[in-house]
Amino acid sequence: MANTPQAKKRIRRNEKRAEINGNRIGRIRTFVKKVEAAIAGGDKAAAADALKAAQPELARGVARGVLHKNTASRKLSRLSKAVSGL
Repeated sequence: MANTPQAKKRIRRNEKRAEINGNRIGRIRTFVKKVEAAIAGGDKAAAADALKAAQPELARGVARGVLHKNTASRKLSRLSKAVSGL
């Protein structure tokens, strides 16, 4: 258990940051799922629009430190390839 005031503060801060970062990841997943749903439905226009909306969310996740840049790049590449393949 934390004994120093600084350690106690770190615990409080880490809990807040974990919640915020979890919400950010959930938001990114939602945008990615919208693209995947449009791809599964075979609607190229909707998939392209959803991809256009997901791209800045993935970039924001990288900027905020919740996603690794290669992970975001890989996801974006795979989604783009799937959309162009429709």
